Amino acid sequence: MKRSKTEYRGGAALRIGTPRLEAVVTTDCGPRVVSLRAPRGRGGNLFIEFPEDAPRAHGLALRGGHRLWHAPEAIPRTYQPDDLPLAVRSLPRGVALRQPVEPVTGLEKGIALEAVAPDTLRVTHTLKNAGAWAVETAPWALTMLRPGGFGVLPLPPKGDHAAGDLLPGGALVPWTYTDLSLPVWRIRRDSIGIDVRRARAPQKLGITSYPGWSAYWLDGDVFVKHARLVAGATYPDLGCAFEVFTNGALIELETLGPQVRLEPGRSTVHVEHWTILTGLPRPDSDAAFEQLARRVEAWRRSL
Repeated sequence: MKRSKTEYRGGAALRIGTPRLEAVVTTDCGPRVVSLRAPRGRGGNLFIEFPEDAPRAHGLALRGGHRLWHAPEAIPRTYQPDDLPLAVRSLPRGVALRQPVEPVTGLEKGIALEAVAPDTLRVTHTLKNAGAWAVETAPWALTMLRPGGFGVLPLPPKGDHAAGDLLPGGALVPWTYTDLSLPVWRIRRDSIGIDVRRARAPQKLGITSYPGWSAYWLDGDVFVKHARLVAGATYPDLGCAFEVFTNGALIELETLGPQVRLEPGRSTVHVEHWTILTGLPRPDSDAAFEQLARRVEAWRRSL
């Protein structure tokens, strides 16, 4: 693992790299992972970067990249600015970043980024309640990616009615503005595809029985994020452990941790693992999805 100082838009940042992955995290604001690329890939930075003069959303700077929020979403609680310098702590294989306590919520956000293998980054998200009373919340990890590609949400394995599978195995949760008849959605037997190029308006969908991974193909590179589903835990947004959002200008792959009653001084942690796979076709057919799924499962066995 290589770690070096760099800058991002005039502010301090750190670059964390392996022979197969390179990430940039800001230290003057955030915590944000503003860049992720495969040095040998074709697509450059897979994360979207908003213009420096982009208008703020309810006070929050739209920097793009990967960020940590607390669910469920509400204005203004969720949209607290992240403009201040971070506490930075070096780790043997990466860095831990901690934001000052949000005055409005009393919550403190932290992200640790570690290169745990040449092809894998571990991203640990921490919410700490530094306030005076308990807070009901869940960690919410959002990755914003550039437009033009194809997202994939695998569906859980199929059961067998004749063998006695009589109860539901999970639920899809559409938002009020979601229209599953639109061509942005490609619903297949084993997966749901998200064709970002076809999105003309905001669309969002959640799943309760998240199978542990999701992916986004862009220009021949595939970003994959993995997060474990905690059996028996309560999740926000009608039980969603994963959500995907697109409006055509970007796509967000979002995993969530269990919703907890966070007492003063206590923390909750949510972990993702990331990789970038190369040399795969656009996964918009059954055969291409199966090829991607085999590569992902081989990677997940190494975690």
